[in-house]
Amino acid sequence: MENITTNKKIATLSNRLSGIEEYYFSTKLRQIDDMNKAGKNVINLGIGSPDLPPHPDVIKVLEEEAEKPNQHGYQNYKGSPVLRNAISKWYQKWYHVTLNPDTEILPLIGSKEGIMHVCMTYINEGDIVLIPNPGYPTYKSAATIAGADVQAYTLAKEKNWCPDFEELEKLDLQKVKLMFVNYPQMPTGQLPTKQMFEELISFAKKHQILIVHDNPYSFILNDNPMSLLSLEGAKDVVIELNSFSKSHNMAGWRVGMLCGAKERINEVLKFKSNMDSGMFLPLQLAAAKALELEQDWYNSINDVYRTRRKKVFELLNFLNCSFDENQAGLFVWAEIPKEYKDGFELTDKVLIDSNVFITPGGIFGSAGEKYIRVSLCATEDKLNEAINRIKK
Repeated sequence: MENITTNKKIATLSNRLSGIEEYYFSTKLRQIDDMNKAGKNVINLGIGSPDLPPHPDVIKVLEEEAEKPNQHGYQNYKGSPVLRNAISKWYQKWYHVTLNPDTEILPLIGSKEGIMHVCMTYINEGDIVLIPNPGYPTYKSAATIAGADVQAYTLAKEKNWCPDFEELEKLDLQKVKLMFVNYPQMPTGQLPTKQMFEELISFAKKHQILIVHDNPYSFILNDNPMSLLSLEGAKDVVIELNSFSKSHNMAGWRVGMLCGAKERINEVLKFKSNMDSGMFLPLQLAAAKALELEQDWYNSINDVYRTRRKKVFELLNFLNCSFDENQAGLFVWAEIPKEYKDGFELTDKVLIDSNVFITPGGIFGSAGEKYIRVSLCATEDKLNEAINRIKK
């Protein structure tokens, strides 16, 4: 039989992925893997994946529930009422925010998926989405995939890494649909203030912009967790993402939440319910148990991170970097010495010379090019070894 050939290419890449690169850490981890195969034994201080386990009671609930024969079927798209009620109580206890567990909470398979769900729910082609620079790269990629024109707003050290509302007011805001914010801010570790949150809500109401607040770091090295939803009138213009990954050492469990007004939850659910099904029920019940933990849990993990942070300060001082010692979150954000062109040059040198991986600030946007970010998700022994390697 004669073969028929054409110039048509099978399954060409969609236009929505044009300009979208593979996630930086995805490519970098392959390089590190190759180095490790060559015997380099790279110490990874780049990624914020907690190396500590969840509370034993949380793991116990997962084990006990998973052994039950009737716990393995499809689950409600809105999540278990047990988990939604636990989230509601947790928000009330720690953030002083009242949320209706039936209508104002949507459990997520990790808050990263929530970013994509929000973008796909609200963005039409040509809509503008404001993203922080520096900021979490997923905001840009998710908004771009959804068809948005992404516009970065610069956060500056001189403004304490907070939005410059005077500069924002100079922009043409007619087509702005969403604005991503993230406090405690990643990568800078900047804590929010009530005044800044109030200005943000006023700005959003004035211009009819939906604020998407990403809030996974509020319990890490921070004595006063804040939710943007705690401010008066916030539910009119704010939806908030939160996560178990950092606060409860459950990054691999993929449990998060979206909180906001009933209308917003229903709108996002319209998209989400066509994308996935509910989470494994034993996992949801274990997550609910995690939210019952008391202050001593948060104190215990912060004691570990506080000790590690001192080691990271020592490492950064040896590299002649400057930094604010009052940062929150799982990382330390530091300005590089002037002799380096950018953070990529410094981190590449450290990786090749010392087999230690540190994140260059430039992956978070142009405003981060003169910075690096070091993770606290490594043991004291690993951090000491990293310091010794760099000194040598």
